[in-house]
Amino acid sequence: MRLHLPLLALLLAWSPLAPALSTDRQQPAYIEADQAELNERTGVSVYTGNVRITQGSMHLSADRLTVHSKDGEIVKAHAVGSPATFRQRPDGKETDVEAEALEMDYFAREGRILLMKQAEVRQGGDRFRSERIVYDLARDQVNAGGGSDDRVRIILQPRQKP
Repeated sequence: MRLHLPLLALLLAWSPLAPALSTDRQQPAYIEADQAELNERTGVSVYTGNVRITQGSMHLSADRLTVHSKDGEIVKAHAVGSPATFRQRPDGKETDVEAEALEMDYFAREGRILLMKQAEVRQGGDRFRSERIVYDLARDQVNAGGGSDDRVRIILQPRQKP
């Protein structure tokens, strides 16, 4: 099932992964883990055990995080958890967007986030579930589902009138 963000916004009246707080990328990133292995030659860093990353309003937790970088820039990050969790405050919103999945991939160059295995995105009381959710930041597109036994499940709360 492929959903384009303008259609999704009309149908759902919310953007499950709206653009993040614009100042987050300018904040320092704090990483905590039980163990860290950094290899500057290969550009691969592996963090294991109770991994926590905070950068501005963004928070990520995982059991294991593998980061691939080139020339000091992150190319891909792969998080595994039970579940791995992500939380960030979008610009102009009063509530955070929260996501969780057993695996998450972030493709920095493409501006794409892939949530796999028991994936769920929440904002307020609304929920969006599937075994696979892809959010393309560059194109403002959400793509969910994809397997023969994978159904997209959405729960929307009634909106309060002003």
